[in-house]
Amino acid sequence: AAAPAINRALLDQYLTLAMDLARDHGLPTPCAESVMGLRGVIEAADEGTQDEAGLKERDALLLASLDEALAGLAAMRKAEGARLAEVLALELNEIERLAGAARETAALRPDAIRARFQTQMDELLAAHPPLNEDRLAQELALLIAKGDVREELDRLGAHVLAAREMLAAQDPVGRRLDFLCQEFNRESNTLCSKSADVDLTRIGLSLKAVIEQFREQVQNIE
Repeated sequence: AAAPAINRALLDQYLTLAMDLARDHGLPTPCAESVMGLRGVIEAADEGTQDEAGLKERDALLLASLDEALAGLAAMRKAEGARLAEVLALELNEIERLAGAARETAALRPDAIRARFQTQMDELLAAHPPLNEDRLAQELALLIAKGDVREELDRLGAHVLAAREMLAAQDPVGRRLDFLCQEFNRESNTLCSKSADVDLTRIGLSLKAVIEQFREQVQNIE
Protein backbone atom coordinates (compact mmCIF):
# COMPACT_ATOMS: atom_id res chain seq x y z
CA ALA A 1 0.00 0.00 0.00
CA ALA A 2 1.17 3.50 -0.77
CA ALA A 3 2.30 5.38 2.32
CA PRO A 4 0.57 8.62 3.26
CA ALA A 5 2.49 11.87 2.99
CA ILE A 6 2.63 14.76 5.45
CA ASN A 7 2.27 18.30 4.18
CA ARG A 8 5.07 19.66 6.38
CA ALA A 9 4.66 23.30 5.36
CA LEU A 10 1.01 23.24 6.40
CA LEU A 11 1.85 21.22 9.52
CA ASP A 12 4.40 23.84 10.62
CA GLN A 13 1.82 26.59 10.14
CA TYR A 14 -0.78 24.71 12.21
CA LEU A 15 1.73 23.98 14.97
CA THR A 16 2.92 27.57 15.18
CA LEU A 17 -0.66 28.86 15.27
CA ALA A 18 -1.67 26.32 17.92
CA MET A 19 1.30 27.18 20.14
CA ASP A 20 0.64 30.92 19.77
CA LEU A 21 -3.02 30.51 20.69
CA ALA A 22 -2.12 28.36 23.68
CA ARG A 23 0.39 30.95 24.88
CA ASP A 24 -1.88 33.98 24.35
CA HIS A 25 -4.92 32.43 26.04
CA GLY A 26 -3.27 30.36 28.76
CA LEU A 27 -4.31 27.05 27.19
CA PRO A 28 -2.47 23.72 27.51
CA THR A 29 0.23 22.95 24.95
CA PRO A 30 -1.50 21.27 21.98
CA CYS A 31 -0.96 17.52 21.56
CA ALA A 32 -0.23 15.66 18.36
CA GLU A 33 -3.76 14.25 18.08
CA SER A 34 -5.25 17.75 18.05
CA VAL A 35 -3.28 18.68 14.93
CA MET A 36 -3.23 15.37 13.07
CA GLY A 37 -6.81 15.53 11.86
CA LEU A 38 -6.70 19.06 10.49
CA ARG A 39 -7.55 19.32 6.82
CA GLY A 40 -4.61 19.01 4.47
CA VAL A 41 -2.01 17.85 7.02
CA ILE A 42 -2.21 14.25 5.84
CA GLU A 43 -2.09 13.68 2.13
CA ALA A 44 -3.25 10.07 2.23
CA ALA A 45 -3.05 7.46 -0.48
CA ASP A 46 -6.19 5.86 -1.82
CA GLU A 47 -7.97 4.48 1.24
CA GLY A 48 -9.07 1.45 -0.77
CA THR A 49 -5.48 0.30 -1.11
CA GLN A 50 -4.71 0.40 2.61
CA ASP A 51 -5.44 -2.42 5.02
CA GLU A 52 -6.08 -1.99 8.74
CA ALA A 53 -2.46 -2.70 9.67
CA GLY A 54 -1.30 -0.09 7.20
CA LEU A 55 -3.65 2.50 8.64
CA LYS A 56 -2.44 1.81 12.18
CA GLU A 57 1.15 2.10 11.04
CA ARG A 58 0.31 5.37 9.34
CA ASP A 59 -1.29 6.76 12.48
CA ALA A 60 1.67 5.69 14.62
CA LEU A 61 4.14 7.35 12.26
CA LEU A 62 2.10 10.52 12.14
CA LEU A 63 1.78 10.70 15.92
CA ALA A 64 5.51 10.19 16.37
CA SER A 65 6.27 12.86 13.78
CA LEU A 66 3.88 15.35 15.31
CA ASP A 67 5.09 14.71 18.85
CA GLU A 68 8.64 15.30 17.69
CA ALA A 69 7.64 18.53 15.96
CA LEU A 70 5.77 19.78 19.03
CA ALA A 71 8.66 18.90 21.30
CA GLY A 72 11.04 20.77 19.01
CA LEU A 73 8.80 23.82 18.96
CA ALA A 74 8.47 23.78 22.75
CA ALA A 75 12.25 23.49 23.13
CA MET A 76 12.75 26.40 20.75
CA ARG A 77 10.35 28.58 22.74
CA LYS A 78 12.07 27.61 25.98
CA ALA A 79 15.45 28.60 24.53
CA GLU A 80 14.00 31.90 23.31
CA GLY A 81 12.59 32.52 26.77
CA ALA A 82 15.97 31.90 28.38
CA ARG A 83 17.67 34.33 26.00
CA LEU A 84 14.99 36.93 26.64
CA ALA A 85 15.37 36.56 30.41
CA GLU A 86 19.11 37.11 30.05
CA VAL A 87 18.58 40.30 28.03
CA LEU A 88 16.07 41.63 30.56
CA ALA A 89 18.43 40.85 33.44
CA LEU A 90 21.20 42.83 31.75
CA GLU A 91 18.89 45.79 31.22
CA LEU A 92 17.80 45.71 34.86
CA ASN A 93 21.48 45.72 35.84
CA GLU A 94 21.99 48.81 33.69
CA ILE A 95 19.00 50.60 35.25
CA GLU A 96 20.42 49.80 38.68
CA ARG A 97 23.88 51.04 37.64
CA LEU A 98 22.53 54.32 36.28
CA ALA A 99 20.46 54.92 39.42
CA GLY A 100 23.61 54.37 41.47
CA ALA A 101 25.54 56.78 39.25
CA ALA A 102 22.82 59.39 39.77
CA ARG A 103 23.27 59.12 43.53
CA GLU A 104 26.98 59.82 43.12
CA THR A 105 26.59 62.99 41.06
CA ALA A 106 27.85 66.19 42.62
CA ALA A 107 24.32 67.62 42.51
CA LEU A 108 23.12 65.12 45.12
CA ARG A 109 25.91 65.67 47.63
CA PRO A 110 24.60 67.18 50.90
CA ASP A 111 26.76 70.28 50.64
CA ALA A 112 25.61 70.90 47.08
CA ILE A 113 21.97 70.46 48.06
CA ARG A 114 22.35 72.90 50.97
CA ALA A 115 24.12 75.46 48.79
CA ARG A 116 21.46 75.20 46.09
CA PHE A 117 18.62 75.60 48.59
CA GLN A 118 20.37 78.55 50.23
CA THR A 119 20.70 80.30 46.87
CA GLN A 120 17.05 79.63 46.07
CA MET A 121 15.95 80.91 49.47
CA ASP A 122 18.02 84.07 49.07
CA GLU A 123 16.36 84.67 45.70
CA LEU A 124 12.93 83.99 47.20
CA LEU A 125 13.45 86.41 50.09
CA ALA A 126 14.76 89.07 47.75
CA ALA A 127 11.74 88.72 45.48
CA HIS A 128 9.07 88.56 48.21
CA PRO A 129 10.13 90.52 51.31
CA PRO A 130 9.03 90.11 53.97
CA LEU A 131 7.78 86.52 54.36
CA ASN A 132 6.33 85.27 57.62
CA GLU A 133 7.68 82.10 59.17
CA ASP A 134 4.85 79.82 57.98
CA ARG A 135 5.07 81.03 54.38
CA LEU A 136 8.83 80.67 54.48
CA ALA A 137 8.52 77.07 55.69
CA GLN A 138 6.04 76.28 52.91
CA GLU A 139 8.28 77.73 50.23
CA LEU A 140 11.28 75.88 51.60
CA ALA A 141 9.39 72.57 51.59
CA LEU A 142 8.34 73.20 48.00
CA LEU A 143 11.91 73.91 46.92
CA ILE A 144 13.14 70.75 48.60
CA ALA A 145 10.43 68.64 46.95
CA LYS A 146 11.22 70.08 43.53
CA GLY A 147 14.96 69.59 43.79
CA ASP A 148 15.43 66.28 45.62
CA VAL A 149 15.31 63.16 43.42
CA ARG A 150 16.37 60.66 46.06
CA GLU A 151 12.83 59.32 46.42
CA GLU A 152 12.68 58.64 42.69
CA LEU A 153 15.99 56.79 42.86
CA ASP A 154 14.76 54.76 45.84
CA ARG A 155 11.64 53.76 43.92
CA LEU A 156 13.69 52.83 40.86
CA GLY A 157 15.72 50.49 43.05
CA ALA A 158 12.54 48.94 44.45
CA HIS A 159 11.16 48.46 40.93
CA VAL A 160 14.36 46.69 39.85
CA LEU A 161 14.04 44.25 42.76
CA ALA A 162 10.36 43.65 41.95
CA ALA A 163 11.17 42.97 38.29
CA ARG A 164 13.85 40.45 39.23
CA GLU A 165 11.41 38.63 41.49
CA MET A 166 8.85 38.49 38.68
CA LEU A 167 11.39 37.11 36.21
CA ALA A 168 12.39 34.43 38.70
CA ALA A 169 8.77 33.31 39.13
CA GLN A 170 7.27 30.47 37.12
CA ASP A 171 3.93 32.21 36.54
CA PRO A 172 3.06 34.41 33.54
CA VAL A 173 4.25 37.93 34.42
CA GLY A 174 4.01 39.82 31.13
CA ARG A 175 1.20 42.16 32.19
CA ARG A 176 2.74 42.83 35.60
CA LEU A 177 6.09 43.66 34.01
CA ASP A 178 4.35 45.91 31.50
CA PHE A 179 2.76 47.82 34.38
CA LEU A 180 6.13 48.02 36.11
CA CYS A 181 7.59 49.59 32.95
CA GLN A 182 5.10 52.42 33.38
CA GLU A 183 6.40 52.94 36.91
CA PHE A 184 9.98 52.93 35.65
CA ASN A 185 9.05 55.59 33.09
CA ARG A 186 7.28 57.72 35.68
CA GLU A 187 10.34 57.82 37.94
CA SER A 188 12.78 58.57 35.11
CA ASN A 189 10.54 61.34 33.75
CA THR A 190 10.28 62.93 37.20
CA LEU A 191 14.03 62.68 37.67
CA CYS A 192 14.65 64.51 34.39
CA SER A 193 12.07 67.20 35.15
CA LYS A 194 13.53 67.88 38.60
CA SER A 195 17.15 67.87 37.51
CA ALA A 196 19.02 71.17 37.46
CA ASP A 197 22.36 69.47 36.79
CA VAL A 198 23.84 68.48 33.41
CA ASP A 199 25.27 65.17 34.64
CA LEU A 200 22.03 64.18 36.36
CA THR A 201 20.01 65.05 33.26
CA ARG A 202 22.33 62.97 31.10
CA ILE A 203 21.88 60.00 33.42
CA GLY A 204 18.12 60.51 33.40
CA LEU A 205 18.02 60.42 29.60
CA SER A 206 20.14 57.26 29.57
CA LEU A 207 17.71 55.71 32.05
CA LYS A 208 14.79 56.54 29.78
CA ALA A 209 16.53 54.86 26.83
CA VAL A 210 17.28 51.65 28.76
CA ILE A 211 13.76 51.54 30.20
CA GLU A 212 12.31 51.81 26.69
CA GLN A 213 14.49 48.89 25.55
CA PHE A 214 13.29 46.92 28.58
CA ARG A 215 9.66 47.73 27.76
CA GLU A 216 10.06 46.55 24.16
CA GLN A 217 11.46 43.21 25.33
CA VAL A 218 8.68 42.80 27.90
CA GLN A 219 6.13 42.79 25.06
CA ASN A 220 7.48 39.33 24.11
CA ILE A 221 6.69 37.83 27.53
CA GLU A 222 3.50 35.93 28.34
